[in-house]
Amino acid sequence: MKYVYFFGAGKAEGNGTMREILGGKGAGLAEMTRIGLPVPAGLTISTECCDYYLTHGQKYPASLRAEVKTQIKRLEKVTGKKLGDAKDPLLVSVRSGSARSMPGMMETILNLGLNSKSVEALARNTKNDRFAWDAYRRFVQMYSTVVIGLSKEELEDKLRAMKTRQGVRDDTQVPAEGWRSLVGEYKEHFKKKTGKDFPEDPEEQLWGAIGAVFGSWNAEKAVTYRRVERITGLLGTAVNIQQMVFGNVGENSGTGVCFTRDPSTGEKIFYGDFLLNAQGEDVVAGIRTPMHLSELAVKMPKVYPQLEKVRKLLERHYRDMQDMEFTIEEGTLYMLQTRVGKRTPAATFEIAVDMAKEGLISKEEAIDRIKAEDIERLFFPIIDPSVPKAELAKRKIATGINAVPGAAYGKAVFTAEEAEAMAAKGEKVILVRRETSPEDVGGMYVAQGIVTATGGKTSHAAVVARGWGKCCIVGCEKLDIDYETKIANADGRIIQEGDWVTLDGNEGVVYEGQVKLSTPELPKAFNTLMGWADGVRKIGVRTNADTPQDARKAREMGAEGIGLCRTEHMFFKDFEQPEKSIERQLAIQEMIIAETPETRRKALDKLLPYQRRDFSGIFKAMDGFPVTIRLIDPPLHEFVPHDLEKQQELAKKIGVDVEVVIRRVEQLHEANPMLGHRGCRLAITYPEILEMQVRAIIEAAVECKLAGIKVIPEIMIPLVMDKKELQILVDATNRVAGEVFKTSKVKVKYLVGTMIEIPRAALLADEIAEVAQFFSFGTNDLTQMAMGLSRDDAGKFLPDYVDEKKAGIFSDDPFQSIDVKGVGMLIRMGIEKGRSTRPKLKIGICGEHGGDAMSVKFCHRVGMDYVSASPFRVPVARMAAAQAVIEDKAAKGKSKKKAKKR
Repeated sequence: MKYVYFFGAGKAEGNGTMREILGGKGAGLAEMTRIGLPVPAGLTISTECCDYYLTHGQKYPASLRAEVKTQIKRLEKVTGKKLGDAKDPLLVSVRSGSARSMPGMMETILNLGLNSKSVEALARNTKNDRFAWDAYRRFVQMYSTVVIGLSKEELEDKLRAMKTRQGVRDDTQVPAEGWRSLVGEYKEHFKKKTGKDFPEDPEEQLWGAIGAVFGSWNAEKAVTYRRVERITGLLGTAVNIQQMVFGNVGENSGTGVCFTRDPSTGEKIFYGDFLLNAQGEDVVAGIRTPMHLSELAVKMPKVYPQLEKVRKLLERHYRDMQDMEFTIEEGTLYMLQTRVGKRTPAATFEIAVDMAKEGLISKEEAIDRIKAEDIERLFFPIIDPSVPKAELAKRKIATGINAVPGAAYGKAVFTAEEAEAMAAKGEKVILVRRETSPEDVGGMYVAQGIVTATGGKTSHAAVVARGWGKCCIVGCEKLDIDYETKIANADGRIIQEGDWVTLDGNEGVVYEGQVKLSTPELPKAFNTLMGWADGVRKIGVRTNADTPQDARKAREMGAEGIGLCRTEHMFFKDFEQPEKSIERQLAIQEMIIAETPETRRKALDKLLPYQRRDFSGIFKAMDGFPVTIRLIDPPLHEFVPHDLEKQQELAKKIGVDVEVVIRRVEQLHEANPMLGHRGCRLAITYPEILEMQVRAIIEAAVECKLAGIKVIPEIMIPLVMDKKELQILVDATNRVAGEVFKTSKVKVKYLVGTMIEIPRAALLADEIAEVAQFFSFGTNDLTQMAMGLSRDDAGKFLPDYVDEKKAGIFSDDPFQSIDVKGVGMLIRMGIEKGRSTRPKLKIGICGEHGGDAMSVKFCHRVGMDYVSASPFRVPVARMAAAQAVIEDKAAKGKSKKKAKKR
């Protein structure tokens, strides 16, 4: 197997398509060499070699040393220099480079090949002692910290002390003697810490550096970055060994980093930073304040046009915005790297649309370049980029799972009631809970953001917060919350009720105090690109919305109806008239405590007007679009108080003995509520609940129709597992609807369908479809039941199942992205069986997966009619649906080409 690939003198053994083998940097260097750009020669050790090294106890393949030796000799021939030579030494950089960009996550060593003899030769040949000893100082410092693992801070302390002795402030003011003396100090420190002399042999230096770069693939920061960015399936990092060119030789030299367009705004301007008389890491590390790239045109008028030409050539060649590194050595330009540039979400849209309009890419390619995160992050406040990282580090209290992106600050509160009370006074609050339940929705609604100590990205807190576009961090396991003292403790960092805290939902971090936030503006290109996507996609996109406000926001986001309206949230919060929320709560609690059908109906009669008003508001917001309303789903115990004080309070309000309340709460207790008395089972046992909800829906529909609003109600019965079970409830629904039509003398077309969320329902979908007019796959519960996982508890161990360096069983969390292999098989089966009975059966999905790009693409492939997502994820679903069509088209094109070859 070939492990080493050479590039230089206008030729390269690799090319730009070999990212998986050469890494992004190696592929870029090879491609730039091939198209004639001035690239210093070098060699790339493949990612396959890294994989071998890491899986064989940090041992290299048997053939590697010979390959490297051969290619180093080839490099020496091309450059006319020799590694470690005492007369004209070859110096090289050793850099990482994976197939996916991981900026700053892995290691680099510069000026390798310098020793006590070659540094003197470098000084003689350049006639610049200061430059030579500065280069040697940098190498000794990098090798000591990167390869050996010595403290960078201790070496920086020695550097600062030397500059103080020399009476200088900037590195550029340090004389040759200062750098020479510092090298001596560094070497003494090296021997003291390791018991060995600093290596003089360039070959020993080289292999130490290669091992360090390979090893940096598993450094904590690199592993964390891949987990956060969901980067999986890569072999490792490549190692790029390249001839050094120097930007710190003098005032006619320099180094810079530039972008072919502005990465913040997407504007088509040449953007970047440049430093005279400096090496590359000086720009990145911020050691000196760089000048704007435009000043290069003044400082080096012959070089700048060359760089401008390279900019245009690379952007045309790669057909994307490029991030480039360059060095100018004594007036000669060298290109050290090009890669697809990182950009803000706003810039992503602007660049994609502009490039499509310029004819550089097609509209379909522009659509395909948008990631779900690019869309989500457009809508949420962020930690202001001007806040220093050092300040954030000091303020950091706890970390958790970044359930909903964005940022928010407010005063910490530990109960939903307190959140509502403080919000009513105009206070901004952050709700801090161990976990949340439907009882908390009032406090969640008024909070700026939500933090929980438990749960994952599909826990109650995450699902509700996502629907409202609220910043949310879950699974802060080190957050010890004491509700009695109203104190949260995270490794000694204390949050008391009323303390200001800031949440960064993008990173999953809780900060102390008020951190400055900013709200990014939607770029004009957003609507343009979303319009292109809508013209391509085939599958419909609805929303999950429980209130008129949610429905209106979803329409703004492009939703074409409601795929899931959860009625239980209406029981605890009146979103239109908050002051009446307590009346709703009492009505539902009185119904639950009631012991006879008559008393239950009496309580439900109080709730009916509220439900009818809610449905009417939603129908108005969705004028002309379908609205799927799910009847009550959670078990009743979630709606009653469990502590004695609140039970006594409830008993007093509804006029019963407290023992009646206590006894009823005990009766409702279940060992496993998820599999207990909930969903359609409640309607079987207490048909009066279904009757009230259906009456409210149909009366609201009639009311709206009379007002000239086009209503398309779809009544959805949850947790069905049998045809007969569904038939009983469909008959009851039709009976109540008929009564309303008869009384009002107005008829409204409506559908009655079911959620497929129990595996048995998917297996018997052909029978169930004889009764159901539509299916909606509830993939949250379907995943729980099919995989035997609790979505609220699995967060404790699922990360190990997803982490490729641990168990690596799944590529994604099955509660975030559909488990296509298992749960997906049930979905396919349910669709096929359902349509075998009812060919035109309308089918959608209403679990959290409806807003996940990969899951939307799966829904497209299996032939669903629509997906339903939280309002702020509607644009994600719209874009993913368009990308699914484009991917299908590309796959068919490849199949045709293969067929022709045969």
